[in-house]
Amino acid sequence: MSTDSTPRVLSIQSHVVHGYVGNKSAVFPLQVLGFEVDAINTVQFSTHTGYKHIKGTILKNEEMAELIEGLALNEVDYYTHFLTGYSRSPDSLKQIASIITKLKQKNPNLIYVCDPVMGDNGKMYVPDEVLPVYRDILVPLADILTPNQFEAEQITGLTMNDLDGALKIIDALHNKGVKTVVLSSTDLGDEQNMIGIASNKDSCYKIVIPKFGATFTGTGDLFAALFMAWSHKTNKNLKLTLEKTIATLQYIVKDTFDKARGLLFVWLLR
Repeated sequence: MSTDSTPRVLSIQSHVVHGYVGNKSAVFPLQVLGFEVDAINTVQFSTHTGYKHIKGTILKNEEMAELIEGLALNEVDYYTHFLTGYSRSPDSLKQIASIITKLKQKNPNLIYVCDPVMGDNGKMYVPDEVLPVYRDILVPLADILTPNQFEAEQITGLTMNDLDGALKIIDALHNKGVKTVVLSSTDLGDEQNMIGIASNKDSCYKIVIPKFGATFTGTGDLFAALFMAWSHKTNKNLKLTLEKTIATLQYIVKDTFDKARGLLFVWLLR
């Protein structure tokens, strides 16, 4: 068992060669914020799945089991946090549930952060069979859940047309056993802003998130990692965690947007 006070997280999600999604988006920010990060990649793709051509490999269940066994045999499987994201396999997600049980045997205070990556903007980008595994198995195990609006609606079967609808969805997720529910993005804002909402049963906060004139990938993965880190660093202060998470995320997104716009301007001048 580790006696070091440094928080240690096992992050199981996707990896891409080009771009920043999944572990590629989460690991470095977590390290910057003081976490020791062990990463298992559920897939290794050339790019994220928004591209026309996707090449790469998917981690097999027996391969994940072998990696977990290796960590246990070497007695380096003590973690303070467990983070999961993109996985295309229902069986892989079921396996993650058993991993949680094993990790909690080593540390009963383990915090499980579940980012139920399934889709966005009304569209699933994982097989439909993934949904019931999240809904019935993983979500009830989560200490912190960070769905977007579409994913929250899919998990609960409810519709979010207004703030009241959002609160009903949050209550439904709490009733499944989730301690902290964070809607990372919703359509409840306007043309200029999105709305994010965080709740831990005792408190509920809404935050306005300015939009940029571009589409970004990997921001949900980054959001989940940042929320986990700031929750730890603020001693689970929900309001401060939400503010710090959005402030950090917006800084990164704005910097990315400004640099991309600058590169486009240079290209146009050629």
